[in-house]
Amino acid sequence: MLIGELARETGTTPRALRFYEEQGLLTSERTPAGYRVYGPDAARRVRNIRDLLTSGFTVEDVRSFLPHLDGDLPPVICYHPSCEADYEVAERRLATLDERIATLTRLRDQVAARMPWLDRAHRPAGDRAEAHAHRPAGDRAEAHARRPAGA
Repeated sequence: MLIGELARETGTTPRALRFYEEQGLLTSERTPAGYRVYGPDAARRVRNIRDLLTSGFTVEDVRSFLPHLDGDLPPVICYHPSCEADYEVAERRLATLDERIATLTRLRDQVAARMPWLDRAHRPAGDRAEAHAHRPAGDRAEAHARRPAGA
């Protein structure tokens, strides 16, 4: 199948497919005219690559799963001692995601503490304007004066 056909079948772009090839995740043959031709299992491999990338893995992480990309990936991967290296990659990725979530939660809490009337997690729907309106007029004027020009 040609690159455009594979892109349409997998919901991606030819550019993404070329990138996957550059990264060693996908292979193709060439026609005499130089067109890329993909084998029958390419669509499954591309869907698996995209599934892993969407799940939070990096391209480098996905490389460690190459032996598994041509089959159907199960929704839940059971432990098997022969896959220990793959689990280490997944464990590192999970730790990185946990760190990012903690950082984003901390930043979100800082913004919510500075502007509690914006904190949707702790106010009823439609309550923002009302909370803002109940601040003393001097506070609103002072806050507005501190805003940068054009904000």
